[in-house]
Amino acid sequence: MKTILVTGGAGFIGSAVIRHLINDTDHHVINVDKLTYAGNLESLVSVSDNTRYTFEKVDICDAQEIKRVLTQHQPDIIMHLAAESHVDRSIDGPGEFIQTNIVGTYNLLEQARYYWNDLEGNKKALFRFHHISTDEVYGDLEGTDDLFTETTPYAPSSPYSASKASSDHLVRAWQRTFELPTLITNCSNNYGPYHFPEKLIPLVILNALQGKPLPVYGKGTQIRDWLFVEDHARALVLVATTGEIAETYNIGGHNEKQNIDVVKTICALLEELAPNKPEGVDQYQDLITFVTDRAGHDVRYAIDASKIAEKLDWTPQESFETGIRKTVQWYLDNQAWCQHIEDGSYQN
Repeated sequence: MKTILVTGGAGFIGSAVIRHLINDTDHHVINVDKLTYAGNLESLVSVSDNTRYTFEKVDICDAQEIKRVLTQHQPDIIMHLAAESHVDRSIDGPGEFIQTNIVGTYNLLEQARYYWNDLEGNKKALFRFHHISTDEVYGDLEGTDDLFTETTPYAPSSPYSASKASSDHLVRAWQRTFELPTLITNCSNNYGPYHFPEKLIPLVILNALQGKPLPVYGKGTQIRDWLFVEDHARALVLVATTGEIAETYNIGGHNEKQNIDVVKTICALLEELAPNKPEGVDQYQDLITFVTDRAGHDVRYAIDASKIAEKLDWTPQESFETGIRKTVQWYLDNQAWCQHIEDGSYQN
């Protein structure tokens, strides 16, 4: 039984990690979240009353508050997920991404270093700092058969991916220079329940149900490797608790899909699961609308997840077909959660 501090625990992936930790392990969880627009405590209602769960509304850029949280709760593991993560927002306003993803990570590393230096015995020997990153730091894949490995050179394309690449470099530097016991994971595109509706899959589901256009960048030929968020949560906890210090693990879903095919799959599932369409809609697929492509849009990402499979015996349990069906059904069953985001009441 350990005490695990999760930054960004009210976000999409962070909340999945916390639900997994509370529901499937005996660990105690400290959720540190600033509650920006993407932080939603309604995603944690199912575990928030558990005696092993504590919430701290704290900004990772606030050094004194981070110091207080570490001193007060004495975590054995830090899982750092707090980040600005939407590429479009990073193009419109890069500053927040620099502040949170780079300065925030630096601040967290420094406070973790001071905290770790003061630990003694087993508490110090077993401490870990797990930094959660993205495959977007690697940039674009040129060939149709190429895959990102843990040694692929970094070539970020957007302000978001550049800020995450910077934070990865900081983590490695703190491990090399100060011997802080760190691990890094880089994941492919996540999807699943509780996903904020600005991202492709939840946006398409909710727009379709309301008879709104389904925007697809360019011709929709961009390829992503899709990872069900609950599979990712299992992998992250496995790495945090059993991974080798100073190592990097790529986590992928083994599900490469063109964006247009993802949208068409969602439309087909909605035809089956939500046949009563909005007025004026004949087929959900008729709502697909091609829009001007994103600036600097990477064409293809794909993860080689063989290292985590071989070293830690992790593979995804969900195929894209099973995962996307669960996801669409979840949004159909949880309209209140979606409505609270649309009307802003979730922030209350």
